[in-house]
Amino acid sequence: MFEYKYTIDNKTKYRTLVHFLIFIGVAVGLFVLFEGGYILAWFISIVVAIIALMALSIPRKVIVSQDGIDICCISDYTFIPYNEIASVRAVDNNQMKFTVPIFAAIGFFGYYGCFLNLRNMDFVKIYASKWSGFVEITDIYEDKYYISCDDECELVERILERVSLRPEDNE
Repeated sequence: MFEYKYTIDNKTKYRTLVHFLIFIGVAVGLFVLFEGGYILAWFISIVVAIIALMALSIPRKVIVSQDGIDICCISDYTFIPYNEIASVRAVDNNQMKFTVPIFAAIGFFGYYGCFLNLRNMDFVKIYASKWSGFVEITDIYEDKYYISCDDECELVERILERVSLRPEDNE
């Protein structure tokens, strides 16, 4: 079993700080404009709920186990069995340029959620702590998962090693 922990880069830390500063700035603006009141209370409630949901989805680690790949977030868990993996490859950052968030977090302690790849016009799931070092995992259902790793070549090798060791289906 191999474990790859996510590390947050400085760009992601700065984006997280900018998100917090924008939230605080809007809250202060609403306080000044409306002298507190229910609009500020609603805004703070919604922002706290969004931050809580986003914080629970922050990717923590990727585990290459005996049975498959475990992508562990704080409250989310994704398991991709080896017998459902169609391909694995390292992806250059230029290929990720035209990927836009649909239901996702960008830069708030990482990049995670459902994105739209405008080059291929398909939906992908991204679990990344930084916008580099991507590994693309495509399953037999043509779902694509992108995970970030400090050593993406080693991760690809370990997954391919496990995929090649899987028992073949005798049909």
